Amino acid sequence: MIARARAFVRAHWPALRLRTILLSVLMFAAILPGLSAIFLRVYENTLVRQTEAELIAQTAVLSAVAEADWPGAPQVPFDPARRRVPGYYRPEPATIDLGSDPVLPARPATVMPSRPPDPAAVAVAARLGPVIEETSRTTLASIIVLDRNGTVVRGFGEGGNWRDLEEVRAALSGQPHTVLRRNDSYHPRYSMEWLSRASALRIHHARPVVVNSRVEGVILTSRSPRALFRGIYQDRIKIALGIVGTLGLIGFLAVLVSRGIARPIEALSRAARDVATGGGGEVPPAPATAAVEIRDLYEDFGRMARAVDRRSRYLRDFAAAVSHEFKTPLAGIQGAVELLQDHDDMEPDQRRRFLANIAADGRRLASLVTRLLDLARADMARPEAGLSVDVGPPMMRAVDARADRLTILNRLDAHEPRVAVPASTLEMVLSTLLENSLQAGATTVTIEARPTADAWVLTVTDDGPGLAPADARRIFEPFFTTRRGEGGAGLGLSIARALLAANGATLDLVPSDAGAVFELVLPLAARIQPDQVMPR
Repeated sequence: MIARARAFVRAHWPALRLRTILLSVLMFAAILPGLSAIFLRVYENTLVRQTEAELIAQTAVLSAVAEADWPGAPQVPFDPARRRVPGYYRPEPATIDLGSDPVLPARPATVMPSRPPDPAAVAVAARLGPVIEETSRTTLASIIVLDRNGTVVRGFGEGGNWRDLEEVRAALSGQPHTVLRRNDSYHPRYSMEWLSRASALRIHHARPVVVNSRVEGVILTSRSPRALFRGIYQDRIKIALGIVGTLGLIGFLAVLVSRGIARPIEALSRAARDVATGGGGEVPPAPATAAVEIRDLYEDFGRMARAVDRRSRYLRDFAAAVSHEFKTPLAGIQGAVELLQDHDDMEPDQRRRFLANIAADGRRLASLVTRLLDLARADMARPEAGLSVDVGPPMMRAVDARADRLTILNRLDAHEPRVAVPASTLEMVLSTLLENSLQAGATTVTIEARPTADAWVLTVTDDGPGLAPADARRIFEPFFTTRRGEGGAGLGLSIARALLAANGATLDLVPSDAGAVFELVLPLAARIQPDQVMPR
């Protein structure tokens, strides 16, 4: 079932452009706070706490006025130095949370008090009457004054007692307290008000009136919180500006993402198609606005494209050279066979001469195939890890094989450093260089060495006629040889260089006034890295 579901998704998944995906992600990230504000009621909870903060401020002022006007209250003048006492300022934060605080039933009717109202509370409430009336008219809050027994001395339910209410009990104990209660008198006026949790609630806050360290009364206030939709309407300009600003920021980010990621990738894709169709190995430079990773990708792709182009040219030239090299002996073989077929009465000596030519061309073809296989193996060779080879033994084997035909001056020290090149490769390269010197007419070859910081440089110098400048530039090209008449294939130096490159070594022809000078740069043991392969 899971496999079928995956197959269905793969079959119907839309093909989206990168900029579409990035823009969708940015849009979702921008919408997410708005969704949280509506569905998680974050904004509505803020409105409720704002209403609670307003009730706290009103009761703080009214209780302070009542405490100062209460009979028997000490008339101590205010000392401004008290403001500098640590802890003097004690802000009271709003604490109501729609998500966690319980919602109590609507406030019940008052009960008959067991004793008459406190005369002092009645007198203070009468004097505060104008202040309470003006405050209530402006803030729409219900403000009730209770004495120390919980009896209402001014406001709704006057003459009754609310001592058993949770918020009143807390205030009579000396602690201000806020609760959420249902509002039974509320009737919905909008069809979407069911989305709001606070529409049918009312916030009740009670604060004690403390005189001479004794609770003498309570200021009880209540008010319905600002409706969610009314709050959104009242803040519509701010919300609209926020939406416009958010969309503008998203547009700006989308442009940055497009210029930094999407457009460079599209340009790189076009360059890849050009490379695939043979348009060349040149990749345009990365745009200045591209991300760092995209710039690195451009550089890596450029190197890859140049390598592919170089390899393509190499294969094209190689195929042309192979075709040319094979064409001559094949043409000779075919011509000799046709002559033998057409002349049955050919003289025996002439027949033997044609057969000898066929055999010679066959041997040349066999030699070419062998050397091509050697070149292919050299091109595909990989560095060997942990190599540590002494140059002396392979060099001596190559020298001893030609000591009877060449004078070889070995100026190497017996304690030369070890290198990270296989002994077989060293022997083959030195044998090729010595054989070339011998065939060029040299009589003496000098082998010297000098160390560098991370390599060992081996120099092979002969006293032959040297190479012409035009030939020196092509000496390492496959099939290039100055001895084609003697049967040279022109692959020895190409194979030698490819084998050395596979192990991070190099072989180059050094310009000289007389003779030929070849320089081998061999990496020291434990310095070559497995992925360090020198380009051909």
